[in-house]
Amino acid sequence: MTGGGTEVVRRRDAARTRQRLLDAALKRFAHDGYAATTVRDITDDAGVNVALVNRYFQSKEGLFEACLEAASEELRRIADHAPIPDAIRHVITATGEGRLTDVLLLLLRTSGDERTERMRVGLLRSTSEDLAAAAGWRPDAPEGEQLMLRAQLVLALSVGVATLRVSTGLRPLATASDEDLAGPLRKAVDALLPRP
Repeated sequence: MTGGGTEVVRRRDAARTRQRLLDAALKRFAHDGYAATTVRDITDDAGVNVALVNRYFQSKEGLFEACLEAASEELRRIADHAPIPDAIRHVITATGEGRLTDVLLLLLRTSGDERTERMRVGLLRSTSEDLAAAAGWRPDAPEGEQLMLRAQLVLALSVGVATLRVSTGLRPLATASDEDLAGPLRKAVDALLPRP
């Protein structure tokens, strides 16, 4: 193998290792919380050397921040491809299928650490701002605070419905299909966040 080929393999392995660490950390932080999760737990789950956390993320806190960034990207990717009610419906119906459930749990679980808690709340704030902006929100507008409140209500509704579906088995909510949820969710979101 040539030197250039070896470099490509190393980069690919590095990217794969970094992703394995992110996936393992997201699951651990979501289910066990930040304080209860050790770097050793994460590296054992990922099947890699503990020193790689420092190489790729500088620290446990850096890894947590990377998990929040990945969660944010995942939510934005969904939201960018559909109107708000449809994006929310997709998040709700996909919950329980693995990664998206972990993303929502990560957003809900307090970390017990002041700095990481600021990061988590910051992500919730930016998600609220994205929702409000889609409805025409501007921070300096007279109705800005009221629109932000409505966006945060939509966020709370979305996360609450998704969490109840996964954690309680409450029927018919837990078994409702995408089609079952479409009408009620559209009405609720349109009532809270009318389009400009």
